[in-house]
Amino acid sequence: MRTEKKYLIEEVSKHLQKSDYVFLANFDKITVADVATLRSRLKPEKAEFHVVKNSSLRVAAKELSLPDLDSMLTGPTAIIVGGRNPAGVAKIIRTFFKETTKLEAKGGVLSKKPMQASELETLASLPSLDVLRAQFLALLITPATSAVRVFNAVPQALVNVLQAKVRAAEGKN
Repeated sequence: MRTEKKYLIEEVSKHLQKSDYVFLANFDKITVADVATLRSRLKPEKAEFHVVKNSSLRVAAKELSLPDLDSMLTGPTAIIVGGRNPAGVAKIIRTFFKETTKLEAKGGVLSKKPMQASELETLASLPSLDVLRAQFLALLITPATSAVRVFNAVPQALVNVLQAKVRAAEGKN
């Protein structure tokens, strides 16, 4: 294998190892300014956009035991990798794709499982990681809060009865 090819495959491998997901896009009509805008939007999520050769991506994916991507590797391909919030990255991509109508999602891989473009849309519709954590904590706290209310109900009921008795006694005097 030529040194240049080997270098390209190693670069793609490094990119693929940055996260447990990779999203593929067709970047046929995108401009340099569009790429700069997308990269700046991906930066807060620590995600990256890279244009890659399909042959290099195919070899690197096989070396890393990723699922077969051959069906998605047609036409010019870009990858989005990095960060720890695939749903947040998917939201950014979806928004950008809708705004520019120049990029098209091809699919991707999430936790070594292949994803179709429609599944990427589903992932983008999920709440953010912070929202999911808050919802999970709320679920954990709810039973404890309910138990406290039940335990507090008996003494509160006794206090209410005693207060009613006091009011009734004051009303007689």
